[in-house]
Amino acid sequence: MKVLVATEKPFAPVAVEGIRKEVEADGHELVLLEKYTDKQQLLDAVADADALIVRSDKVTAEVLDAAKQLKIVVRAGAGYDNIDCETAKAKGVIAENTPGQNANAVAELVFGMLVFAVRNFFTGKAGTELLGKKLGILAFGNVGRNVARIAKGFGMDVYAYDAFCPADVIEAAGVHAVANQEALFDTCDVVSLHIPATAETKQSINKSLVGRMKKGGILVNTARKEVINEPELLELMAEREDIKFVTDIMPDANEEFLKLAGRYFSTPKKMGAQTAEANINAGIAAAKQINAYFKDGCTKYQVNL
Repeated sequence: MKVLVATEKPFAPVAVEGIRKEVEADGHELVLLEKYTDKQQLLDAVADADALIVRSDKVTAEVLDAAKQLKIVVRAGAGYDNIDCETAKAKGVIAENTPGQNANAVAELVFGMLVFAVRNFFTGKAGTELLGKKLGILAFGNVGRNVARIAKGFGMDVYAYDAFCPADVIEAAGVHAVANQEALFDTCDVVSLHIPATAETKQSINKSLVGRMKKGGILVNTARKEVINEPELLELMAEREDIKFVTDIMPDANEEFLKLAGRYFSTPKKMGAQTAEANINAGIAAAKQINAYFKDGCTKYQVNL
């Protein structure tokens, strides 16, 4: 079987070698398409691929149409909205992600940005400490659990809400479970977002929700840009000069947010999974999942059911 690794932003060399070792150990061929600059390069490369590994690369209907032999595509990372899962399903292509492999990297970034924010973006102006502050985690998955673990090290009081995670599971992790997301925003000094971009969550982080935060509230987004209602958040921050917003996904309205001097920060490019460890873990996990699928039909991490 031919396994194509198509990455506009390549894996680290050590990750590529790990992927190659896994793929070739099971008798498959590995082909690399790195730093491609034109969509046609991807369309040509995928034409005879049996499996595809991507990072943030777009696996659109056009790409899937070109991939006549494709049986499985794996997104090396947790989010998979860069894959047209509906079209993949219609074509009989298994779509998978690699949950948990980037979780610690993203969680550590949350606190890198959070310390930056509470210390007034290192301007020299006195800030505050995280010790004793209430942190709210919206979605208690792999990343959320790692955020909770790190927060306890800072001495924070941790709360969480997840519509799909039972309260007793959250409580068993030493985290306060709240009844709904409104209660999370009512209660916490900081809210960290870890929700996927779905029909239910897109634009859901809006003025009325964020406006429930107490004075000095900080919103942290390392999830997806689409969950933020940007016009409403801008409106709220214009009205409430105490609110801060830090994000790992540059908003469409970045120029407008930049006008909120001292209360906003965005990484220039998404940095959540950009560690050597996460890069290696996710890539090798993707290769192992492809091997498992070809070996015995394992689809444990399928997302287009």
